[in-house]
Amino acid sequence: RFVHTLNGSGVAVGRALVAVMENYQQADGSIVVPDVLRPYMGGVEVIGKAE
Repeated sequence: RFVHTLNGSGVAVGRALVAVMENYQQADGSIVVPDVLRPYMGGVEVIGKAE
């Protein structure tokens, strides 16, 4: 049921990750995880600095 790729074929993984980071970065530098990616991130909603 999962889509698989070999060595990221079909998707420029680095560019896709940077695009998400740029578009979801907040003023404080944290990154809001898009709703569609949260299940793959263990439910994490925001990525920020460890305190």
